[in-house]
Amino acid sequence: MSSPSTPHPAEGPRAARGRPPRLDQGRTARAALDLLDEAGLDALTMRRLADAVGVQAGALYRHFATKQDLLTVMAERMLEGCSAPPPEGDWSERLTVLAHRMRAALLAHRDGARVYAGTHSTGANTLGFAETLVGVLREAGFRDEDAARAVLAVVNFTVGHTLEEQAALQPGDSAAAEAGPAEVGPADPDRLRRAVAAQDFPHLTAALPVLTSTDFAAHFAFGLNLLVQGLRATERNGPAGAAEARP
Repeated sequence: MSSPSTPHPAEGPRAARGRPPRLDQGRTARAALDLLDEAGLDALTMRRLADAVGVQAGALYRHFATKQDLLTVMAERMLEGCSAPPPEGDWSERLTVLAHRMRAALLAHRDGARVYAGTHSTGANTLGFAETLVGVLREAGFRDEDAARAVLAVVNFTVGHTLEEQAALQPGDSAAAEAGPAEVGPADPDRLRRAVAAQDFPHLTAALPVLTSTDFAAHFAFGLNLLVQGLRATERNGPAGAAEARP
């Protein structure tokens, strides 16, 4: 992926004189992320992005054959910096740092997890992050297949958790806004409390303080710890989970 360039003040919407600004993939991805933060994923269209970078919409398709291609480049850019080796420590501590790093990268952009989900970038940021994750586990002695599946579990948990977190805390999309106020806005804990109180759900009643909590950092840390403890059990299972001796 090319490095982003700083737009010249004369760039932006097409100038009255001279040639239109040259379309640069890095600058376009940055503009797309800016639009994402401003209006959300549902409002991010190729036409709106073309206006932001000062080109005709058709010009974008020379770099991005589909909107999914654009999202893949945006996802790649979001992971910039995530692949740096974590601080020294136990493998579980290093894995935890990397998972938190990915969550922070997705949370840094509105609908960041929705953008990332379903993309399959082969760029340096994405592959570098995966390389670091796999490396932490292989160096700790996990078999190759266990390390690979562990990485899939950690990434899928992180993306899924962040999807729910952002959906709960961010406003609804424009389509929902047109449907009426009841369909818009962050999740309403009182709605769940009222529904549980109206029926006989003693176990849910006992769990409500946590179920209605918006301390998503604590929710994430708990779920991630469950994964880590499961990996520890795999590590203890000898030949089924531990690594074979390496030269």
